[in-house]
Amino acid sequence: MLRAPVIARRRQLMVRDGYRFAGPPLALSIIAALAGWVGVAVALFVVAALVAYFFRDPERKAPADPAAVVSPADGRVTEIVPESFEGRPGRRISIFLAIWNVHVNRAPVSGRLERVEYRPGKFYAAMRSRASSENEQNVFYLDTGRGRIVFKQVAGWIARRVVSWKSPGDSLVLGERIGLIRFGSRMDLWLPEDAEIRVRPGQTVAGGRSVVARWP
Repeated sequence: MLRAPVIARRRQLMVRDGYRFAGPPLALSIIAALAGWVGVAVALFVVAALVAYFFRDPERKAPADPAAVVSPADGRVTEIVPESFEGRPGRRISIFLAIWNVHVNRAPVSGRLERVEYRPGKFYAAMRSRASSENEQNVFYLDTGRGRIVFKQVAGWIARRVVSWKSPGDSLVLGERIGLIRFGSRMDLWLPEDAEIRVRPGQTVAGGRSVVARWP
């Protein structure tokens, strides 16, 4: 049975992309302040602060329960629907990430990553059901030792960039960081039908911490 080891704490306040996006408005804010343009400096500083807040990367402690399946993202559960995958019956849990949610994505269970499949597509609003199949996305296929599960980073109308930090063959542990979706998006998690779903539509979840299902 796969167990999730303790994930070492990192002292990084936000993901690397955050420094690249927040740096320019912060630098311009300093320049504007030195030039005496107080209003412009304040506005640029606020922009830099909001960008840094978006890219924040808080530490999360995964549950000790080896049967737990955790949420791969922060956000709100929008739907739980029956859905077959490669001929296997199961259910899909969809989570909508608003722009103010943490956008670092995490492994829902421990296992070996079989492959990551990038699929180009549309940019429908992430709350729409058709976004799950038609939007640009990264699809992760994970061998858990109890069977395969699948989860997706789905781009939305605002979020048009899905970023994976993992490669096929990597071993993932419960709650580990696996990627990022920029500026509002959706995360889908497919589980076989014998998994016991523990959440409901409308519920708010935290990535790497909230238990969304349990293995039988």
